[in-house]
Amino acid sequence: MISTSNPSLRRLLNRKIGLVTLLCWLACIAPAAARDLRIAVQQGKSQVAVGSSTTAQILDGSGKQLGQLPALQGYFASPANGAITLADQQAWRLIVKPTDGGFVYIDDQWYRGTVSLIHTSKGVTAVNNVDLEDYLASVVGKEVYKDWPAEVLKAQAVAARSYALYKSQSSKSSFFDLGDSQTYQVYGGVNGEAPSTHAAVQATAGQVLTYGGKIINASFHASSGGHTENSENVWSGALPYLRGVEDFDQAAPKYQWTKTLTAMEAKQKLSGLGNIIAIKPLGKTFTGRITNVEVVGDRGSRTMTGREMRTALGLNSTLFEVTPQPGLVASQSGSTAPTGFQITGKGHGHGLGMSQWGALGLAKQGKTYDQILQHYYQGTALSKGES
Repeated sequence: MISTSNPSLRRLLNRKIGLVTLLCWLACIAPAAARDLRIAVQQGKSQVAVGSSTTAQILDGSGKQLGQLPALQGYFASPANGAITLADQQAWRLIVKPTDGGFVYIDDQWYRGTVSLIHTSKGVTAVNNVDLEDYLASVVGKEVYKDWPAEVLKAQAVAARSYALYKSQSSKSSFFDLGDSQTYQVYGGVNGEAPSTHAAVQATAGQVLTYGGKIINASFHASSGGHTENSENVWSGALPYLRGVEDFDQAAPKYQWTKTLTAMEAKQKLSGLGNIIAIKPLGKTFTGRITNVEVVGDRGSRTMTGREMRTALGLNSTLFEVTPQPGLVASQSGSTAPTGFQITGKGHGHGLGMSQWGALGLAKQGKTYDQILQHYYQGTALSKGES
């Protein structure tokens, strides 16, 4: 066992009382088994803290038991000589498998199922092998508020289940199906779960959205700013079930937003162009989202997509307008540039599929989860099982 002076490991050992309570209520609401997903919860780390709520087996990649982890004791998993080392055990891949339904601890989070620790060229990758329905109970609690109406939670559960299965069918990694961040859908292990999220998952058990008999790419976002978008205006192809529809997200905290950039901030964020003289939209979608924009500086100009501009400036969406601020500053070339830019926009996210705040608005109108899903995913069917 290593020193417990490390903050993550110290927190692990200090959670014994809270963990007992957690185990009690989670055991009562655990859903029936379905299928497993492989979720990357850490990637390319120099080391990860590892523990288990119960005694855990340490297995190699073939399933052979190499040793054990004592309950509620912390260790580091680290790369060494092309392998992973954990608690004096070493292999290219190590699997931590708790006994008696225990949980695995990885860097300050608890997870159901097992965790594989894999050596990669970038370091340690930790992959949680978890039951799909358990995974969804956490995703729902991380993607929307746990105390939102049950119909919203159920709609989120079906969308997340469909998205997970769709993405797992086309995963580009041989190690995992999905990550745990917003790039995929947010997953926080046991921390994301609540009785309400388990209830939503159980109430919709096995239900997925299909189009033409196939599971759809059920993308979702926080809020659209009044109207969702057609897929071909965000991605490269048109999907018949991702059509722009009226949204009901007016209560969203980022339904409208404003961001101000000073001249120096604009110069730094849009680097290589000198002082920024103008930001000119070149194209918009039918909802007003920016598709292309020209950035003009005193050292040159650049054409960017709306998504590139959103990333560069840290904007909430591509539904925005740019207004130069009053006053001018002199540039090295002798020309003048605005003292800054005010950006006003709407919505939060890419605007495709279900708007989470819009789903809340529809639920408050009395809509059921299937009606919410049918609104945002045009022409789909609510089906049972994988397709």
